Amino acid sequence: MTHAITADWSFESLGTQWMVSTPEPLPPECTHAVTAELDRIDVMWSRFRSDSTVGEMARRPGRFPIPESDQPLVDWYWRLYQSTGGAVSPFVGQALADAGYDASYSLRRIAGIAPCPTWSDVIESHDGELVTRLAAIIDVGAAGKGFAIDRVAAIVAEQTGTFIVDGSGDMVISTGDTPVRVALEHPADPTKAIGVAEMSSGAICASASNRRSWADGIGESAGTWHHIIDPKTGTPTWDVVATWVIAPSAMIADGLATALFFTPAEDLYARSEGLDFDYVLIRHNGQVEYSDFPGLELFV
Repeated sequence: MTHAITADWSFESLGTQWMVSTPEPLPPECTHAVTAELDRIDVMWSRFRSDSTVGEMARRPGRFPIPESDQPLVDWYWRLYQSTGGAVSPFVGQALADAGYDASYSLRRIAGIAPCPTWSDVIESHDGELVTRLAAIIDVGAAGKGFAIDRVAAIVAEQTGTFIVDGSGDMVISTGDTPVRVALEHPADPTKAIGVAEMSSGAICASASNRRSWADGIGESAGTWHHIIDPKTGTPTWDVVATWVIAPSAMIADGLATALFFTPAEDLYARSEGLDFDYVLIRHNGQVEYSDFPGLELFV
């Protein structure tokens, strides 16, 4: 039996807006646990704060313990890196900072952004601790929010089996026999949807080049930049403009939503070692690609 969702808890964390929806208001010990876990993730993984572990890794190489709860995030990044031929990389941090997506949000690009270092350039090992060969700005934006959503969902699930955890549009859904309809935001007009996905369990995450974009402002070459960087060039990728992925967890869905900007879905299926996911993708030329998800209804 599924209970109706009637209580919404909204808050801000990790630079984004959150909403947790449940049948009854969550008790204080649960909300405190949620905010404490998100604060812990921020202190570990934020490249925007100098006192984070990632901030320390940007200053020096060394040995940095990985909390047991966070090992799946590091392992998933390694799989994404391998599955995309290095296109989804945690080492785009310096390129993003140089492009203006830095700790102060200057949104002013410097000239001459270099390609990103490879995994073996930076990481010697990543089992239980990150052992780094050189200092580097690590950015976990491709899957980090999904990881945080999963962590919040796990805490909420200890209180109720019926909930929606929404981290600025990326969600974990657990509504039993009462499916919900999730709008797929039009990448060119946030007031419209290109379709809806109906689901009662699992996660849905999106990625779009328009979500974090800015004018780079450099002379005759001035143009629009965004946060989805090709590590091989240190510049944005342009062929794909938006993706959505439905998967068992938000971390998986979030990472694959970025991977689809670089790697065809059929290649990800072949390399995903049994991972089950569905997707929608819109290219710059307007072409729409999608998998055969029974709850999907597209308007384009």
